[in-house]
Amino acid sequence: MPLSEHEQRLLDQMEQALYDEDPKFASHMVSDPSRQRTKRRMIIGGAVLLVGLGMVILGVMSQQIWLGGVGFAVMVAGGAYAVTPGHRRTLGSVGEDGNVTLHQDKPKKRGARTKGAGTFMERMEQRWDRRRGQDGW
Repeated sequence: MPLSEHEQRLLDQMEQALYDEDPKFASHMVSDPSRQRTKRRMIIGGAVLLVGLGMVILGVMSQQIWLGGVGFAVMVAGGAYAVTPGHRRTLGSVGEDGNVTLHQDKPKKRGARTKGAGTFMERMEQRWDRRRGQDGW
């Protein structure tokens, strides 16, 4: 049953009041399209998992070990596809006016160290020297 014009106006006023009073909460309540992608990803992964299970059962029934092995690999791939995240989320902050500003994080390079960090052993030696200096040895 659709809302009457009066009810629709009241709902719009309540929504505007929520945005005015608590913009962070209001922006958080906006629907997230990544949920739909996650749900779709889980459904596809589950379907692939079931196909793999069928292949395993068919391989056992027909006594073809290779078919069971391929089915098991398909099952693992489907399960992994279903539970892994599809994309990297971007973080954002909510301004005073309620608008969300997204922050694009640059992926860190593997093995990259902060300036002056040194190797693990060098850092441990520096810590040891600092401790000895604090205790008055």
